[in-house]
Amino acid sequence: MADDYRIRFLVVDDEQSIRKLCVTIGNSLGFVSAHVESAEAALNYIDAHSPDLVLADLKMANMDGLEFLEKLKRALPRTEVAMMTGHGSIESAVQAMKLGAYDFITKPFRVEELKLVLQRMAEKVRLVSENEFLRERVSTEMELSGIIGSSAKIQDVLRMVARLKNTRTPVLITGESGTGKELVARAIHFRGSLAHRPFVAVDCGSLVPTLIESELFGYERGAFTGALKPKDGLFQAANGGTLFLDEIGELPLEMQTKLLRVLQEKEVRRVGSNIRTQVDVRIVAATNRDLEHAYREGTFRKDLYFRLNVVTVHLPALRERRSDIPSLVHYFLDKYVPEGNLQISNAAMKALMQYEWPGNVRELQNCIERAVALGDREIIDVYDLPPALRNAQTIPIVNASAEMADEFLAATNTQVLPARTEKVSAPGISPTDLEDLERITIQRVFDQVNGDKTLAGKMLGISRATLYRKIKRYQIKAATASA
Repeated sequence: MADDYRIRFLVVDDEQSIRKLCVTIGNSLGFVSAHVESAEAALNYIDAHSPDLVLADLKMANMDGLEFLEKLKRALPRTEVAMMTGHGSIESAVQAMKLGAYDFITKPFRVEELKLVLQRMAEKVRLVSENEFLRERVSTEMELSGIIGSSAKIQDVLRMVARLKNTRTPVLITGESGTGKELVARAIHFRGSLAHRPFVAVDCGSLVPTLIESELFGYERGAFTGALKPKDGLFQAANGGTLFLDEIGELPLEMQTKLLRVLQEKEVRRVGSNIRTQVDVRIVAATNRDLEHAYREGTFRKDLYFRLNVVTVHLPALRERRSDIPSLVHYFLDKYVPEGNLQISNAAMKALMQYEWPGNVRELQNCIERAVALGDREIIDVYDLPPALRNAQTIPIVNASAEMADEFLAATNTQVLPARTEKVSAPGISPTDLEDLERITIQRVFDQVNGDKTLAGKMLGISRATLYRKIKRYQIKAATASA
């Protein structure tokens, strides 16, 4: 969602004074506000204007608020709705929440109370819209190159890929482990004129030293124990296409000499044979080592280095292109949750942006996979991230709903902040104190709703799965409990 986008807000109530007050509050928050006096008029309005937020009375003529809510959510499932009434009850609140309402407000309400609810609703709308925007951008970038990112350093890589894709020039890809060197090699091959030819990848660091030659160049029957029939090597398998030699710096010096000969003569000889076979292979190599330093130390052949290093593509570390982290996060979210309904909180994204990522993109991918597996499948929060990413100096506090804010403040003399979008730093207060505060808050809400976990989660602003984890963690119990 663009920074200058204005939230569209609709008020539905048969009392003109209430409508005007709510519109005034909406305008003060920067919304584009409108009001209608009936559910029927509201349904006609949404067909043309698709509001982001709706505030509707529960008691209306001809069609009550719950029926209107059900029809609205069918037409606009992502519109956030809050219900208000002068006849509030736990039963009405539960039913409204089950039908998809974001919150439930009892008349008469205070201006600050309504502002708080509307601000939270607007924040959720913006969060979902930002997720959609990033997913669309990731999809477009994947279609163009297969490489995620719009930072200047990744754009430089993409420009190099575009220049190299239709050439047969040897390429050396450098960068730390986990930066995506094979992905770049595949982009060079599959985005160019060789896309219909073979692409063969081999990890030089994982080859058994005694079998490297036979793997690369092939072997004849009887060449060694277990060679029961002749076999082509990887060079022959890649003939006419691209051979990707990953971690080329791990090749033993003896094999470096044989590899150099093949690159110079463009022919291979199987182990156990005197016959040479011509091969036409484009070489793309990759390394996380400094090969120039290696050849100066004598651990890598200088002539092989210059043979491979005709063109160098350097991949930046993830910490050097932090602006790409949100796009990468949403790409991995879509990979592990294809239905696309999993969001990530601002606090969690901030933690991801601040981390150094020694394992680069691969570590980020593993982090998101872990968070998806351990989270509640609704929103990834800081608690779902690995311990290394959590900031020990700032402890999240759960939300209190608008209805509970006054009671909570009076009981604890503490400010309530939204945990899913902010972190609370509490100088002079220990993490244990904050955890006790969180436990007390959840216990008070849980007691007030007689153990109704669904309503308690709504009132606390956390998902049901997160609430279950916190109940178990703090050993919270209520005299009456329901699912």
